[in-house]
Amino acid sequence: MPTMRYIIMKSDAAISVVEMPASHAYQLSALNLRLHKEIDKLTADNVPRLPYAIAECADLELHSPSITVTGGLDYMNALEKDFSGIQEKSYPLISLLTEIRALQAQLEQWYEEEMDM
Repeated sequence: MPTMRYIIMKSDAAISVVEMPASHAYQLSALNLRLHKEIDKLTADNVPRLPYAIAECADLELHSPSITVTGGLDYMNALEKDFSGIQEKSYPLISLLTEIRALQAQLEQWYEEEMDM
């Protein structure tokens, strides 16, 4: 069974969790920080709201049914869809999308390898 880590995300008052392979969890945390650093530079009208990665842990026991756990690949697919839909004209969005798609591709490969085992 693969080792998973959990990235705890906060958006306004909502908390959510992304389940990631332990080998890729740090990359999601780092990507989230980078996106937050750059998102204010976007001038488009349809910039998605991005939660903040506030913690990372190895074990998770939830006590509230309101907190959702999303698989890492599902999260990355949604993130890629949100950012690819931005109609940005002033800022080179392609670098952010490249980083998102790189982690997305790594996760796709990881899940394929896990399914083969």
